[in-house]
Amino acid sequence: MTQPAGTLYVVATPIGNLGDLSRRAQETLGRVSLIAAEDTRHTGQLLKVFGIETAMMSLHEHNEERRSQLLLARLIAGESIALVSDAGTPLISDPGFDLVAAARDRGIQVVAVPGACAAIAALSIAGLPTDRFTFEGFLAAKSSARRAQLEMLQTQERTMVFYESPHRLVDSLSDMSSIFGGDRRAVVCRELTKQHETSYSGALAHLQEQSARDTDMSRGEIVIVVAGNSIQASTLNIDADRLLRALLEDLPPSQAAKIAAKISGEKRSELYERAMSIGKRQSP
Repeated sequence: MTQPAGTLYVVATPIGNLGDLSRRAQETLGRVSLIAAEDTRHTGQLLKVFGIETAMMSLHEHNEERRSQLLLARLIAGESIALVSDAGTPLISDPGFDLVAAARDRGIQVVAVPGACAAIAALSIAGLPTDRFTFEGFLAAKSSARRAQLEMLQTQERTMVFYESPHRLVDSLSDMSSIFGGDRRAVVCRELTKQHETSYSGALAHLQEQSARDTDMSRGEIVIVVAGNSIQASTLNIDADRLLRALLEDLPPSQAAKIAAKISGEKRSELYERAMSIGKRQSP
């Protein structure tokens, strides 16, 4: 007789306040055969608080592909496993995708034990539209790559949610202000559910200036929520070339292209090339 496969539980853990670990999560972590944890030392501290003694195995970005096969074999053999990250909901900018996808492919039951998620927590208190939003995770560390990512999101109409490292907050807000426009509304949330939880709201230009002078703003875990672009280029039917010609009467090509990109939603690099061509034709 074939042994029925076990169940993979994807368990959300607190992002700060231990009171956010649900009773269901505690019961699940206590009864499974194994807990796959991003950092067994970190999760071990959480389990100790709740008197849970379930065995653990590490599953992080450096060993996920290898460990997923081992965990999959144990699930097929009938063991049930809980997947947790250091904080919040697994797979949301955390490891676990390989394991969940492999379990799904093999027909193994995957069950969510929902709870804390920093992205949703920040979105719920930001005061920005929540009917449509996009989660962008962490932006690139290097400025050129980060700006390229933001330029691709320049015309995004949905509210955008980002995670950011404390030491990159000032630079990221500066890039957002430059590319999205300094008057775009945003909220920065730090240390959600923790003792020093703080949120800062206002225009991106204001938040960038505030982050540069307030070192506390760059402490702890950070979520940035940015309003979507309210200008729909397709609806406005903007003639980018006509706009460029008007701007070039008073501005250099680079500045004209930057402004035209913000208004039209077209790529600034392409508009710059067209501005250079128009500029040559307009020259006496």
